Amino acid sequence: MGQKVRLKKGDTVLVLAGKDAGSKGKILKVTPDKGKVVIEGVNRVRKHQRPTRALPQGGILRIEAALDASNVMLVCNKCDRPTRIGIKILDNGDRVRCCKKCGEILE
Repeated sequence: MGQKVRLKKGDTVLVLAGKDAGSKGKILKVTPDKGKVVIEGVNRVRKHQRPTRALPQGGILRIEAALDASNVMLVCNKCDRPTRIGIKILDNGDRVRCCKKCGEILE
């Protein structure tokens, strides 16, 4: 079991490592038990699809594959810079994610 994944579906992230390093994208899917994320338009691979009723012609599809969550960094909405994620406790006791650089709440 790896570290806890603090990323959520819909977050904008920057890819730090791999063939797509430096590219930004929105998270489509998070798999916390495996520590993986799927990012829109990043880490596209070819998948050979056999003809089915849903896809009668079959063929070679280009789909997004999962990346390790440690290879991406969240981009803050306010300061538009990649940042680590901090946890802030509000007055009512709720825990929210916040930007470590500018202190903006990310929820």
